[in-house]
Amino acid sequence: MASPGGAPAFSPLYQQIKGLILNSLRAGEWKPGEGIPSEMDLAARFRVSQGTVRKAIDELAAENLLLRRQGKGTFVATHAEQQVQFRFLKLVPDSGTRGSEGPAQRDIIECRRTRASADVARVLALRAGDTVLQARRVLSFGGTPIILEDIWLPATIFKGLTAERLANYQGPMYALFETEFNVRMVRADEKIRAIPASDIHTSLLKVKKNTPLLSVERVAYTYRDEPMELRRGCYRTDTHYYHNALN
Repeated sequence: MASPGGAPAFSPLYQQIKGLILNSLRAGEWKPGEGIPSEMDLAARFRVSQGTVRKAIDELAAENLLLRRQGKGTFVATHAEQQVQFRFLKLVPDSGTRGSEGPAQRDIIECRRTRASADVARVLALRAGDTVLQARRVLSFGGTPIILEDIWLPATIFKGLTAERLANYQGPMYALFETEFNVRMVRADEKIRAIPASDIHTSLLKVKKNTPLLSVERVAYTYRDEPMELRRGCYRTDTHYYHNALN
């Protein structure tokens, strides 16, 4: 592959252009919410056809990394955008209409600095005993607690993040990470299993003990494929279901 500004050395051409645009996103050439150059300008920059650039951008838009706005151009997607807010949250109400219950109500139970256990350190590519931020919160929809989440973040990168800042921020948590910590989550891996509700779930999710819950462990990654967040959530599914579109 040629360096940015040069034409790709091998095909498929649009995949090479996609890689070059992604490199620019990784390098911070265009920030979340900012517009990128036009297809014509990018075609001239990479010395390829406008159609090749368009196909590369189409893929990045399908992956929610770029956002097309009719008549305005193409922008770096941000988690504050409505269509991106639920990118990683796959829980849908039984009505089938996401957002029909209104915005989630967030109750931050705690946010504290602690030492990473061996399993948390391994997932976040840290050393056991390194300092992490651990947060716990409950998400409620329509006044009913639906999700209990435990979240671990590298403390050095999220220095200054407190329960108060999490509680007072009005947008999605990942949008807060973008705007205040320059951390952009672009993909995630999940492990899903069924578990019985324990005492903590009966207290915070208001369910009976041993009620079936969906346990979702998610690791979120940045442009540079760095694991930046471990999130373990327990979901009620009596009024919601987990929906994932497979391509």
